[in-house]
Amino acid sequence: MNLRLKRTPGLYVVGFMASGKSTIGRHLANQLGWSFFDIDDEIERAENTSIASIFDTRGEAEFRRIEALIVAQHVRWIERGRPAVLALGGGAFTEAANRDLLLRNGIAIWLDCPLEVVQHRVSQASHRPLARDPEKFAALYHARRDSYALADMHIAIESDDPNVTVRTILSHPLLK
Repeated sequence: MNLRLKRTPGLYVVGFMASGKSTIGRHLANQLGWSFFDIDDEIERAENTSIASIFDTRGEAEFRRIEALIVAQHVRWIERGRPAVLALGGGAFTEAANRDLLLRNGIAIWLDCPLEVVQHRVSQASHRPLARDPEKFAALYHARRDSYALADMHIAIESDDPNVTVRTILSHPLLK
């Protein structure tokens, strides 16, 4: 196994909203026998409100501040030897401080899901504040790709079956 992963047993699933980070992260953690945490769920639990409410009442900057604190808290737990898979929100890895912390302390896995697929998936939900305007949504998708490309592992999403993606991740040379 990768030496960085032995030192800090954290796998960080990153990518655009609705790319499957939570579903695939949960399946990956189950396969490894590790803990799983969805950072958006952790934020909602800590703040006792929804992500959409935080965006609407406190703004994106405050949301990003809270998100960075929760990410750092989980990385500290992983550094103490608690192996975990974290599914990050779509914007978490675009923040340089988060990205640097994650890349120093485990392996970041980019789930590269086609725009058409994520557009279809978010059209089924109303809880995503950054998906309310289709043109801004597409622009954000393209703007974030350069940040996601800095992840250690690039996994193209070619199937809706999470087990296919998990097998692809587990067979990646970085995890050998």
